[in-house]
Amino acid sequence: MSLAPDPVPRPLDHLAERGEPDAPALVLREGTLTHKDLRTRVARMAAWLQSQVPGRGERVASWAAKGELTCLLPLACARAGLVHVPINPLLKHAQVAHILADSGARLLLATEARLKTLEQGDLPGHCRALAEDGALAAIGAFEGSLGPSEADPDELAAILYTSGSTGRPKGVMLSHANMWLGAVSVSHYLGIASDDVTLAVLPLSFDYGQNQLLNSWYAGACVVPLDYLFPRDVAKACARHGVTTLAAVPPLWVQLTDLDWPADAVAPLRRLTNTGGALTVDLVRDLRDIFPQARLFPMYGLTEAFRSTYLDPALVDTHPTSMGKAIPFAEILVIGDDGKVTPAGEEGELVHCGPLVAQGYWQDAERTAERFKPAPAESEYGGTAVWSGDRVRRDADGFLYFVGRRDAMIKSAGNRISPQEIEDAAIATGLVAEAVALGVPDERLGHAVHLVVRAAAGADDAEERLPKALAKDLPNFMQPKVIHWREALPTNPNGKLDRTAIARGIVG
Repeated sequence: MSLAPDPVPRPLDHLAERGEPDAPALVLREGTLTHKDLRTRVARMAAWLQSQVPGRGERVASWAAKGELTCLLPLACARAGLVHVPINPLLKHAQVAHILADSGARLLLATEARLKTLEQGDLPGHCRALAEDGALAAIGAFEGSLGPSEADPDELAAILYTSGSTGRPKGVMLSHANMWLGAVSVSHYLGIASDDVTLAVLPLSFDYGQNQLLNSWYAGACVVPLDYLFPRDVAKACARHGVTTLAAVPPLWVQLTDLDWPADAVAPLRRLTNTGGALTVDLVRDLRDIFPQARLFPMYGLTEAFRSTYLDPALVDTHPTSMGKAIPFAEILVIGDDGKVTPAGEEGELVHCGPLVAQGYWQDAERTAERFKPAPAESEYGGTAVWSGDRVRRDADGFLYFVGRRDAMIKSAGNRISPQEIEDAAIATGLVAEAVALGVPDERLGHAVHLVVRAAAGADDAEERLPKALAKDLPNFMQPKVIHWREALPTNPNGKLDRTAIARGIVG
């Protein structure tokens, strides 16, 4: 590992060319792909994609569990000059329909079971759907191949959909450079080596979930994708594959620390990485007890700029609640309400500058202008910066600490959830007249979704019918843990629902 990471971005598909040919690159149920296999299959998949979607810059969506198709598509789409749109497998037909329509996807590759859940009108007229098994068979029989591309690193490579504080998910536009430099940065500060084995348990539709593939392949390492049903499946996979790198969100770490870990699962682990919420002091202690030889990396990030900060494992015990400092290629400023950098100890908004900043929101100039603005004058990078919406403070030694969010976003089990999306779904059932979704602190989830509602006039059996209706329309991670029924909801002087008063009525 060099003393400083290479700051020169390259076309994303070049990641397939980095590993030693005979070294393992991807462990699938069907067998292990070497880095030579990775190159061959990315080249063939890219050529097949180009034959199916010939227009440069067109969007290809995937909606499937982790496997060869979903793992290789980020590189194959990039090589074919296409834009990958990964869809969270947990989403249901309404959210998928929105993403397909909003992105203008020309092709959807999904499992047969998921395709059967789509309802009439969900698949836009501009989009063709192919089942995953059929697509893989067609790719395997395809005779063409494409060599490494010469794409401009500033070209769009992917659109990752993420919830906003209001409305439906919005598409974050990521360039080849964003994703390449993100892989370089994380691989560097984690110290990933060619003999590492990464267990990929996070969804590939998440920025860090996908980066686990990319940073591992940048280092010539191996990835084991895992869709787990139970926490013990993670421990078993660690033992079976000699996993050295494990990433999770705090709720999963809580579940994993409840397990009795076998020695052959613990021994190979070199590093643990955390994202999607802060670790508690107790959880850090438990992880230290179970994995004494593993380095623990707390991290903070946002999809609009990938990762922003990490805490050096050597400082976790002395700075247990800190977000750390900027990762390579990131510049983090704390900007006060007056638009200036705050002094040490004073809170402000976290502003991320540098080449990891995304290109904005897909076809949404208004929301792009709200979050993506010219970098503050104090920035060394300049250009465009992203305003995170998170309130933080920096101490005299430069360490950052999270204070809170500026908006009403709910962070539950590592998922960013839009309150309005849940509220809209509840009202759309016709069973409630008013609805407010809130995040309530929860020991295992970080925050649990609570829904406060007033029944619609004449809605018989609404209390019994609403949970069933929401289960049909919302993915599991958006389902309210508790629904609170009220005769009336308080309003503020402007006549709007008073979220503060409503929340106070729940948590006291």
